[in-house]
Amino acid sequence: MSLPPGYGLRPATVQDAALIQSHRTAMFTEMGSDPAKLARVHELGVQWHRRMLASGRYSGLLAEAGGQVVAGVGLLWNDLPPNADTGCTVRAYLLNVYVEPAHRGQALARKLVQAALDECRSRGVEIVTLTASEAGRPTYERLGFTAMPEMKLRLGVEVGA
Repeated sequence: MSLPPGYGLRPATVQDAALIQSHRTAMFTEMGSDPAKLARVHELGVQWHRRMLASGRYSGLLAEAGGQVVAGVGLLWNDLPPNADTGCTVRAYLLNVYVEPAHRGQALARKLVQAALDECRSRGVEIVTLTASEAGRPTYERLGFTAMPEMKLRLGVEVGA
């Protein structure tokens, strides 16, 4: 997997936690989330990314251009029991796929996801899941992801209240 000319790829580090959270906030803002609510949980997100990067439960790949990070992808490594689909107990959850607006239209998201999937294969992971935005769905479908039924129940009080 290679990025377009002028772009480089590097692994995310703990020092990238705030940048990753900023991309995540931008992504959710573009998807229609309330910016005020996102601002209230920003520091919690930075702390989460720091903790997960440090523990190795989260890994990320960042694309740079001109010495600046312009796109990224993350993987959350989950330990789950085997099931009828796989005996593998490590599953990956793909998240934080974001390309800054000025760098869109160059297949960076697709290439970053492909690089993340290569990392999954290298670790023997057989199942990768994600939650797709409407904008991202076509990219994921072209890469072979299929829709699956998922349910969600929100418990408790509003986050950041």
